[in-house]
Amino acid sequence: MKFRRKSAGPGVDDLEAAADAPEAGPAAPAVGPFDVDELPEDGVERVDLGSLLIAPEDGRELRLQVDETTGEVQSVMLAGSDGAVELRAFAAPRGGDLWSDVRPRIAADMAQHGGVATEREGRFGTELLCQLTVNRGDGTTGTQPSRIIGINGPRWMLRATLLGRPAIDVDNAAEWEDTITRIAVRRGGAAMPVGDLLPVTLPANARRIDEPPTANA
Repeated sequence: MKFRRKSAGPGVDDLEAAADAPEAGPAAPAVGPFDVDELPEDGVERVDLGSLLIAPEDGRELRLQVDETTGEVQSVMLAGSDGAVELRAFAAPRGGDLWSDVRPRIAADMAQHGGVATEREGRFGTELLCQLTVNRGDGTTGTQPSRIIGINGPRWMLRATLLGRPAIDVDNAAEWEDTITRIAVRRGGAAMPVGDLLPVTLPANARRIDEPPTANA
């Protein structure tokens, strides 16, 4: 009886199998929205607004919605020629699903104001298609469509409200959805009640557009 010593290295069959195996392609790019602590090195220069880091885009204007009574920034908006997306981030429980809790409340509030909110499955999960009757200011009324997307992150929830064409033509709104995937959220370490709005801060060189320019501007 003959014994054959087992080779410590790979056998011929192993080498042939390795040669036939397909080469691994490049890794797929990371897709957000991101937590700021997990932000990939994607080369994107984002505007730091405290809780939200926004990637500027050609043809879209970055606007801040400010509460006139408190002076606090309530939301961030990217507006283009065919629509806009309003962005807000909220404190959420660790590992929780705040969007599932908030969604029926939004729908109930919409109904209370005479509107309708319908759930649909979209790119980011369950979202709301809303129709609200609004006064135009000239004595007539019209319907304002919106599309509300909620995304749960680590101890935060991002709420993105699409307005205009991306709220109506949902099958051709990929570019606006891509905008959401480039956003980063900074939760911060401070304790906050669940559902509180994460603070947005103005960049050091920002000024209100209704302020008169300075002498050296």
